Amino acid sequence: MRIALHTRVRADRIEEYEAAHRAVPEELTAAIRAAGVTSWTIWRSDRELFHLLECDDYPRLLAELEHLPVNIVWQTRMAELLDVVHDYSEAGAAAGLPVVWQL
Repeated sequence: MRIALHTRVRADRIEEYEAAHRAVPEELTAAIRAAGVTSWTIWRSDRELFHLLECDDYPRLLAELEHLPVNIVWQTRMAELLDVVHDYSEAGAAAGLPVVWQL
């Protein structure tokens, strides 16, 4: 399944956000892959972040990562950098952007 998400980086933290993503912990990327993600891309337009991920089952992905220590550390760090964060709770499974048009 393909999921599109929207988050927003704080205006004064853009460089830190990008630097953090150049050094995502291998333990976290391995856990994301093990949870069924085959790709995850993030684009930035000024402060707006748009994510596109392909995975087997997005609710399962969230459930597997929600309580994982390396993800908790990562999400705590991201919360310092973002105004709109990625929701790993059960409610977050419905947070994907709706498809408006597709070719």
